Amino acid sequence: MKKVIAFMSIVGLLTFANFNSAMAQDNTAEATEPAAVEQADEQAAPEAVAPEAETTEAEAVAEEEATKSFHQVLKEKYIQGGAGWMTPVLLCLIFGMALVIERVLYLNMASTNVNKLLEGIEDFVKKGNYEGAKELCRNTRGPVASIFYQGLDRVNEGLENVEKAVTSYGGVQMARLESNLTWISLFIALAPSFGFLGTVVGMVQAFDDIEAAGDISPTVVAGGMKVALLTTVFGLIVAIILQIFYNYILTKIESLVAQMEDGSISFMDILVKNK
Repeated sequence: MKKVIAFMSIVGLLTFANFNSAMAQDNTAEATEPAAVEQADEQAAPEAVAPEAETTEAEAVAEEEATKSFHQVLKEKYIQGGAGWMTPVLLCLIFGMALVIERVLYLNMASTNVNKLLEGIEDFVKKGNYEGAKELCRNTRGPVASIFYQGLDRVNEGLENVEKAVTSYGGVQMARLESNLTWISLFIALAPSFGFLGTVVGMVQAFDDIEAAGDISPTVVAGGMKVALLTTVFGLIVAIILQIFYNYILTKIESLVAQMEDGSISFMDILVKNK
């Protein structure tokens, strides 16, 4: 009996020891799991922050590009296109605009109130005061007043000579109105020509880079093509700007020529009526 009791006691002790060991292992596992989860979260945190950092940097670059002034953008594109080919295009714009401004100012100063001038001349002619009519023409700016002055200066030589003087001097004034237009048209043609030439040379250089690299890399091709096409873009922009002003100048000249022709006819009618 004593042996049985001793055996049961030993079995109970072993069972209790196994139970305590299992409970200790369960507690250790439960304590380890939160630590592992926290460690995994800590490792994942930088990975989650990295895309956010990249997004922030991209947004900063986009904001910086958006805040660039128009002058800064033009300067960058000018440098990318290459000063060797962009400079001739820029010179075409500078010289062309200088001639355009000169023509616009000249034509605006050449505008005359023809009807008011004819009324003043008719008043003097009716009184026989041709010197007063000539003085009025001298004090009036514009090609129309100059033509009338030349006619009045030859009024004593007969109406036929007056008509010849008006016609001849009208041609002189028309040539003055059209002065420098050939140079403006030259710069309109040169600007895109320089741009196309720069593009062709840039394409050749791009193919040279491809040959040197030994492979058709999109980066090499895209970079060379971009630089080459910038010269054409700027050349076309310059040509368009100058062409717009050129057409405006032509329209202004046509208007002044029409005034000269109509005014000359009315001027001759006044002289015939009062001679």
